[in-house]
Amino acid sequence: MTTPPDVSKHDPAAKYTDSMGKYIVIYLCILVIAALQFAIAYQHIGGAEKFERMLFLALVEAGLAILFFMHLWAERRGFLLFVVLFTGFVLVAMQYSWTDSFRMEMGVPNANYKVGAPQ
Repeated sequence: MTTPPDVSKHDPAAKYTDSMGKYIVIYLCILVIAALQFAIAYQHIGGAEKFERMLFLALVEAGLAILFFMHLWAERRGFLLFVVLFTGFVLVAMQYSWTDSFRMEMGVPNANYKVGAPQ
């Protein structure tokens, strides 16, 4: 478990006391994940399976970067949980409008535009 950063009243900048070796190991892990993504990209597998593998590796890679290089790992667990839940909510909320995208393309009753018509 990582200790939270030292913050004083007179110097509000956090001073992280983690060793450089820890960040080098995390960086090397991210490089290995990137190499795995490169290898998966050139495998002869189906599109869905390739997508699943690449998505999983991308999430792990992004998680490592966020947790360690943005020092989210050193924050309180309640804040970490809030960030994860809020990010998930935002991503789900962004997907809400996709169902409406076909309406704009196909045209609906009382719409002023049709497919292929210059806008």
